[in-house]
Amino acid sequence: MSAYISQSEKQTRAVATQLAQELRPGDIINLIGDLGAGKTTFVKGLAAGLKITPEAVSSPTFVLMNIYETNPPIYHFDLYRLEGTEDMRQMGFDEFFYGEGIAVIEWAERLGELMPPAYLKIEIAHQGESERAITISGVGERFEQIADHMQTWMTA
Repeated sequence: MSAYISQSEKQTRAVATQLAQELRPGDIINLIGDLGAGKTTFVKGLAAGLKITPEAVSSPTFVLMNIYETNPPIYHFDLYRLEGTEDMRQMGFDEFFYGEGIAVIEWAERLGELMPPAYLKIEIAHQGESERAITISGVGERFEQIADHMQTWMTA
């Protein structure tokens, strides 16, 4: 699996906008990357692909989750400040992970034992000032198929 090298925020959003066409209710996207890697930029592209203005998207660092009303809704989590998984349990995360919307989780590696059994993993890594390496992989058959399709699209 090779990484797609994005040259700009616009290209990062374009990858996410294309991915949005593959998604359906109940899907889970785990975003992994350092601070400033482009995770929220990626979510803006997903939103655009689902007919939400990207300007409506902001990182829910302090509130843990934002909901973007579309069909299906996007549940945008940011776990950067998560102290432990108890916060996720108290908010009833499973209603959002396995419900009617698409769960998009920044800092998903902090889920620990709450990691879902199947998900799409998006890794974004700095490759310079404006370049980012985007790697898409899947855990579970459906998400492996999406990752394969996206890999084909990104290398075309």
